[in-house]
Amino acid sequence: MKKMHLPKFKNDIKDRFKGEKEKFVKVKARLSRALIYVLLILLTLPIIWFYLCLGVQSFSGKTLYGFIPVSLTLKNWRFLWQPQTYEGFPNIWMVTLNTLFLAIGVMALTITISTMCAYIISRYNFRGKEFILKGSLIIRGFPSITLLVGVFYLLWKLKLINTLSGVILVKVGFELPFQIWIMKGFFDGVPWDIEMAALMDGATRFQTWYKVLLPLVKPGILALSLLAFLSGWSEFIYTFSFIFQDIKWTLSLYAVGLIGQSRFVDYGLLTAVSVFFMIPVIVIFSVGQKYLLQLTIAGTKGK
Repeated sequence: MKKMHLPKFKNDIKDRFKGEKEKFVKVKARLSRALIYVLLILLTLPIIWFYLCLGVQSFSGKTLYGFIPVSLTLKNWRFLWQPQTYEGFPNIWMVTLNTLFLAIGVMALTITISTMCAYIISRYNFRGKEFILKGSLIIRGFPSITLLVGVFYLLWKLKLINTLSGVILVKVGFELPFQIWIMKGFFDGVPWDIEMAALMDGATRFQTWYKVLLPLVKPGILALSLLAFLSGWSEFIYTFSFIFQDIKWTLSLYAVGLIGQSRFVDYGLLTAVSVFFMIPVIVIFSVGQKYLLQLTIAGTKGK
């Protein structure tokens, strides 16, 4: 009777054990991933259900139990082709243009200023640099509603009260700290060698910033542009506090006006306006989500 070679037997056992261990690790990883997906679905399902009901109700004449449509109608969307939904209400398209002007203004000013400031903070060492970085975070930490009185007085002195330009400046002031910190992280991620090569080739600082560095931090610019646009598009508290004429309303004020225009609220019309208000947000997030995932705050230690 032949004896089994002991080292070979041990190697077979080790290989079999290793294979079983790898299978166990793979199964464990798949179960963990599946559990994460299940938790995410359970957490987001109520939100998805809410928006789904909102969309269905915007086309419903009557609903059963609040969410089951009994009849379908386009009457709730009459604000799109009627000059005025109610007496004294501005045209919805003029309101949409006001909202678009506010969103684009916030986006343009915020991105322009933040990219310049972030480049200087990232590339230059100067006295008070750390203080500026920390001070900007302190400003960002204040709830905006606590500064309404001071901001109102400032806009009144500057004769910018009841103007969309005043609201844009206020929004830009509150958006800049966050934007500067994020953009600094992107500039910190660009190697010095690239910038030095451009300077040695005869480019000025501005040309280096504009022609060399900005294309390299394009994902950050696009992502922050989307966030700034959405921040201006959805703004309510400052427009509600500083805008007094309905001709300068934004969509958020229009929706609030529908709630308070009479004793009985037309909820079908309100849901349709809400869906109309959300359409640009849904489109922007669908198109620009790949850029939003690239946001980083790396390299923000105030070097």
